[in-house]
Amino acid sequence: MTLNLAGAATRSARVFLSYKRNVEPDSTLARGVVDGLSGGGHHVFIDQRLAVGQAWAEEIEKQVRQSDYLVVFLTAESSRSEMVRGEIEIARHHAAINGAPRILPVRVAFNGPLPYPLNAYLDKIQYATWSDAADTPRLLEELQAVLGGHTPRAASPIGAPAASTACLPPPYAAPLPVPGGTLDVDDPWYLARATDATALAHIRQPGQTLTIKGPRQMGKSSLLMRTIKEGMESGKSVALLDFQLVDEDSKAHADVFFRRFASWVAEQLNLPDTVDKFWNPGYANPQNCTRYMEQHVLEPMNGPLIIAIDETDAIFQTSFSQDFFSMLRSWHNKRADPIRRSWKKLDIILSTSTEPQFFIDRPHESPFNVGVTLRVQDFEPDQVAHLNAIHPRPMGAPDVERLYRLVRGHPYLTRKALYMAASSTATCSVDELFAHAQDDAGPFGDHLRDYLLRLQRKQDLIPALRQVVDGRTLSDELAIYRLQALGLVRRDGHTVTPRCDLYGTYFRERLRADG
Repeated sequence: MTLNLAGAATRSARVFLSYKRNVEPDSTLARGVVDGLSGGGHHVFIDQRLAVGQAWAEEIEKQVRQSDYLVVFLTAESSRSEMVRGEIEIARHHAAINGAPRILPVRVAFNGPLPYPLNAYLDKIQYATWSDAADTPRLLEELQAVLGGHTPRAASPIGAPAASTACLPPPYAAPLPVPGGTLDVDDPWYLARATDATALAHIRQPGQTLTIKGPRQMGKSSLLMRTIKEGMESGKSVALLDFQLVDEDSKAHADVFFRRFASWVAEQLNLPDTVDKFWNPGYANPQNCTRYMEQHVLEPMNGPLIIAIDETDAIFQTSFSQDFFSMLRSWHNKRADPIRRSWKKLDIILSTSTEPQFFIDRPHESPFNVGVTLRVQDFEPDQVAHLNAIHPRPMGAPDVERLYRLVRGHPYLTRKALYMAASSTATCSVDELFAHAQDDAGPFGDHLRDYLLRLQRKQDLIPALRQVVDGRTLSDELAIYRLQALGLVRRDGHTVTPRCDLYGTYFRERLRADG
């Protein structure tokens, strides 16, 4: 489906242009679009001249929120960009509350499937296309028409290709820039850790409750997917729910959330959605949801079921989170009920970055305090060496040690470094990787700038992170756990330090520049 509109702009709009910097054709097309839309009377913001630091993050956040439209270039490079995804997430969040900005995706010489979660965000939105420079006038005409207030013609949702799914992650959801796109459950470069064996052993058994914990980009989703696969091979059905897709309306209203949760489970299992007929206004939401689960999901099923919830911390700060997690704890307890035997069919797997005890006031009703907890850890030096060895062009032993000191076994950064420097289509040399590691335009620049943008939405954590990177003692327990959940710090007893040398150097410079 494409934007196929003609006509000149009839009003001025504020536009934020999101694209992958320093790559082609993105940069050249960006300049052309800025010139064309500005010439048409629109106000276009593009991140080209700002010095990166805390003030930069504030400006990016402000510009996205003040825009009427966010035009995003989708290429093979930008679809894996953490910064592009971060800007889209800000736009989606603000639009859900305020109605703007509206996202206008442009596929730039790229018709492949979008990685998760971009496919969930964008596959149902109309998009424009661009193949080469000859398409620029047409693209500008289409964008001018939309910005001018014209309504796009009705069209069916896209499936950017058919293999892309709008609501489900691929088998492996971690957005790692590796050959062939996102990794799947059989990827030969996957590195199993001690938690893998524990998870797989437990999910083969009936009636399990598992919690996967770890900071962002640790591989929690990969472990979740592999655990699910093992359960499926053991004959279990699966309902996989990713709570980062829960919209603002659902987070604001308990009744909406519980109804949609029940419908979501039914949809995942290809069961008829009878929630609206079944819901009884005389019962509390957890009661309705539990009755629905028992009578319309568990009892009709012939075999065991896994309900797997990724990103559970997305609802920790909602008004109904206590009731929801108490409900899950009650489901765990119901397995012991000698009368309602259908509950013995149920496995529950929860994945979280944040320590739940800071958000759940009734620990005796928490599902995170029962069953088996799996804490995903950073790679050890020997694991980094092994991962390097199985790449096509491995680093030498001294560089492997140097990489470990730089990123301290951070799974995502280790994988990214090896792909960029050691693959057959190396993005940079090993020397360049280390020389420019802390640069905003360097090999990790996209990742580091995305963290600055995330911190802008968590202003109260910036002073705490400054303390850590400056080597001062941080005693605020909640701030420590929140920074750990973000993946920015590590804790060894009473000592809190930056997660790795890369983070320590980068944030010491960027946060001090504005503070």
